[in-house]
Amino acid sequence: MAKDVEVQEQGGEYSAKDYHDPPPAPLFDPEELTQWSFYRALIAEFIATLLFLYVTVLTIIGYKRQTDTTVGGTECDGVGILGIAWAFGGMIFILVYCTAGISGGHINPAVTFGLFLGRKVSLIRALLYMVAQCAGAICGTGLAKGFQKAYYNRYGGGANSVADGYNNGTALGAEIIGTFVLVYTVFSATDPKRNARDSHVPVLAPLPIGFAVFMVHLATIPITGTGINPARSFGAAVIYNEDKIWDDQVNIISTHKLNLLFPFPY
Repeated sequence: MAKDVEVQEQGGEYSAKDYHDPPPAPLFDPEELTQWSFYRALIAEFIATLLFLYVTVLTIIGYKRQTDTTVGGTECDGVGILGIAWAFGGMIFILVYCTAGISGGHINPAVTFGLFLGRKVSLIRALLYMVAQCAGAICGTGLAKGFQKAYYNRYGGGANSVADGYNNGTALGAEIIGTFVLVYTVFSATDPKRNARDSHVPVLAPLPIGFAVFMVHLATIPITGTGINPARSFGAAVIYNEDKIWDDQVNIISTHKLNLLFPFPY
């Protein structure tokens, strides 16, 4: 295995190159609140999550409209589950690419929380990112409803719920594993050690992250509709506001006593 740090002798002295482990982010950093770049990052997270929910929710509604047999549709019409998964993965690829240099391109409270535990972001940044993401998700879903209110209400608003034939335990397991795959991919794709060690292999971080979202959606759409992004699930539930949606999301957590690990309903 290649070494993490290459050392070479130059004029009798040894110098490290290529890789330096970045220092952990401070737990509290009030100075962030005085920096414009911090608020710009919050705006980027808000807008990115808004666009993410707007496009993906309309994709789901459009698919259900095209396959609705009561209005002349068939099961072969529309983009299908594969197309929905591409919409989610493709939007994450685009939005992470656009916002990575501004906010880090989290667009997901689970990713933000994972990076906080890894000491990549401060507590203040993590909390305000989550607020911005959830607010963006609510606004994005609200826009989708505003443009297509009749279809939105008729076809479930793209909200996550446990599908018939599955119980809360199965749904929780699918969401835990799916979220792990995503966060694990984020850490791997953004690891500075990897970039230095494997510099001969160009890695565009948004690409594997988008593919991870795509693959997880293929596996879990039939179970829960895929809620590996708590902001996505929360925003859709707030706007659709139907009892079964809230019951499924709350029961998954309360039944299995994981309130502290998953502060946002899946």
